[in-house]
Amino acid sequence: MATVSVCQYQPGGFSFENCRRNALLEADITKLGFSSPAARKTGTTICGIVYKDGVVLGADTRATEGMIVADKNCSKIHYISPNIYCCGAGTAADTEMTTQIISSNLELHSLSTGRLPRVATANRMLKQMLFRYQGYIGAALVLGGVDCTGPHLYSIYPHGSTDKLPYVTMGSGSLAAMAVFEDRYRPDMEEEDAKSLVRDAIAAGIFNDLGSGSNIDVCVITKGKVDYLRPHDIANKKGVREDKLDGRPVTGSYRYKHGTTGVLSKAVTPLNLDMVEESVQTMDTS
Repeated sequence: MATVSVCQYQPGGFSFENCRRNALLEADITKLGFSSPAARKTGTTICGIVYKDGVVLGADTRATEGMIVADKNCSKIHYISPNIYCCGAGTAADTEMTTQIISSNLELHSLSTGRLPRVATANRMLKQMLFRYQGYIGAALVLGGVDCTGPHLYSIYPHGSTDKLPYVTMGSGSLAAMAVFEDRYRPDMEEEDAKSLVRDAIAAGIFNDLGSGSNIDVCVITKGKVDYLRPHDIANKKGVREDKLDGRPVTGSYRYKHGTTGVLSKAVTPLNLDMVEESVQTMDTS
């Protein structure tokens, strides 16, 4: 007897069949003795802009381990190829290994083709690798470089999605840095203006985000030249500890130069006091 096969219509788009199941599992997960996974909190401020002749990348240098500052001078701008560099935010081990793997693959690609790789090629390799792991590799990247088609800047998210923009920020201090970019960015900026803007954007992230801090690294990429400034600026300068203050020996004191704390107003009010004489008499206890 012949088998009758019915062709069912398969609708396109996303399928939400498991949403109700996931909601029930999430509601009963504590009863089963499990806990839902928590988001991993990391801290960093990285950014990049495209200016008239190339790309400027910037990053802070604080590496945290929970609430502890593990490294005050961590390098977050990674080498990809002679004309491409990449800033990394997220899990430090993931960003370093991801950029090293792609750098190795791009070197093989460059040797086989006989020319410098394009920034779009590095972007495609990175996004395909991160998408394969569905966000479990905690690497948020800002990719910048100059190739035969000009300067390019990409932001790459841990799940594999990418954006190509004239200026990008990522990390926990990205909102403060983006506020500076939105206010002061102009197309076709000069190199010094672009470096100053990136410096101020990273400084805004340092002063407004506890996960960012220490120094400011800047990488300027132009056609045939890379200028890696490490450190470009020290945002938080500590005071100088002195053993003497106004000639008097003291221990553990810091002296800050005048003007560190601004004085908004100054007023001197004279006090009219009346002198009162007091006499002490001995109480008779006999």
